[in-house]
Amino acid sequence: MSMQQRIEQQLAALAPQYLDVLDESHMHSRGQQTHYKAVIVSEQFAGLNSVKRHQQVYATMGELMGQIHALAIHTYTPEEWAKVGAAPASPVCAGGGH
Repeated sequence: MSMQQRIEQQLAALAPQYLDVLDESHMHSRGQQTHYKAVIVSEQFAGLNSVKRHQQVYATMGELMGQIHALAIHTYTPEEWAKVGAAPASPVCAGGGH
């Protein structure tokens, strides 16, 4: 099972209506399975600010967080997602040895 699949499996615990995990490791210097972006749409985020949502994602990821270098998290409620429709693009990595 790839790291991307493992992340998807962990995040399924948030009962997402939409989940997209992208391996963005190719945008970074080493190109290993280290950098990911997760777009998560879940009712569980209703009433939570951005910090609380991220904390919930980190808690759901558990020990898997220690096995990757970076996880860009974009969280939405279904209502927010209906308005936005897409997560922002990730910036290109600025520096060498990530």
